[in-house]
Amino acid sequence: MSHSLYVHIPFCEHICHYCDFNKVFIENQPVDAYIDALIEEMKQARARRRDGLVKTIYVGGGTPTALTAIQLERLFSAIESLFDLSALEEWTVEVNPDSADEDKLGVMKRYGVNRLSIGAQTFNQKLLADIGRTHSPEGVEQAVRKARSLGFTNLSIDLMLGLPNQSVADFERSVDRALSLDVEHISAYALKIEKQTVFYNRYKKGQLHLPPEDDDVAMYELLKKKTAAAGLDQYEISNFGKPGYESKHNLVYWRNEPYAGFGAGASGYENQVRYQNINPVAKYIEAVWATGEPRLRTHVVSRAECLEEAVFLGLRIRSGINKADFFARYGLDVESLFAKEIAEGKRKRLLEENDHVIRLTENGLLLGNEAFALFVAVLEDSELQGDH
Repeated sequence: MSHSLYVHIPFCEHICHYCDFNKVFIENQPVDAYIDALIEEMKQARARRRDGLVKTIYVGGGTPTALTAIQLERLFSAIESLFDLSALEEWTVEVNPDSADEDKLGVMKRYGVNRLSIGAQTFNQKLLADIGRTHSPEGVEQAVRKARSLGFTNLSIDLMLGLPNQSVADFERSVDRALSLDVEHISAYALKIEKQTVFYNRYKKGQLHLPPEDDDVAMYELLKKKTAAAGLDQYEISNFGKPGYESKHNLVYWRNEPYAGFGAGASGYENQVRYQNINPVAKYIEAVWATGEPRLRTHVVSRAECLEEAVFLGLRIRSGINKADFFARYGLDVESLFAKEIAEGKRKRLLEENDHVIRLTENGLLLGNEAFALFVAVLEDSELQGDH
């Protein structure tokens, strides 16, 4: 049974040039009808659950703060009434700096939201404009001040590295400015050029000037050094937090644990089934009222896939895969199961191990995808019969 919820808000007040998440420009969209459908999807799911106990909630997008304070209140009130939040540990909402006013933040605080993820991306005004963001560096600082004044004590800032025309010095200044705000957590992701984005079209035309790979590496190494000096531990490839402020919800993903997903395009993983909801807002709304389960696709995760996912997701966490925990959960010895792959990872200096854990090396942190690829589609379910 999942004790974690992901809720997707697909609306944005503007579309960033790098983003390929399921999102739509909010103007002329049926926002209230979407919230009605979202609440109905949650009602139907709750009716099928054995219990409604929830430990983590993540409201993402899109831009959740594109909703009005009244719309946010209606959504949060429904979550509060449908699910048992008595054991809630973390409730995160993604916040856009220029739409995080005090009314919206106040609604979040009243309903128990205790963690904000603030999308800064960079503190360079020109780069912000170049990537399609509408906020200013000062807007990020104002959002942090507003959140602090309302009593929020768990704030995360998102940064990006490897942006077009971004220099190592630019990135260093952004890291320094983020750290000067004394937030509890920083996430920093390298730009990926995804299809169906403005950047992809520019890239295909040769109009996107990306930093050289050596600069990307230098930015990442600088990030690790500066966050460590500021007391933020690297607990995952791209995530750094003060002790006790790791993202509990994201750890659910990396530990390959179940979670429910609600909303247009949302994904979930429950009862060994991965699913994705219908993407277009109007079709999602229609499907909710027709079936209560607006699925685009479902996939039953085989035993072999589950074990592979447990390894390559677990390796994202800096502490690595605990051998005893793996055996306790799956009844199998990870060293024996993946002996060849682990040996190859060690030969390539991507993996290291001791008596207790297998984890990425410093080199493996830079080449994570190469390390993860070692464990994809290497097992057959026929090899695992009798090991349930």
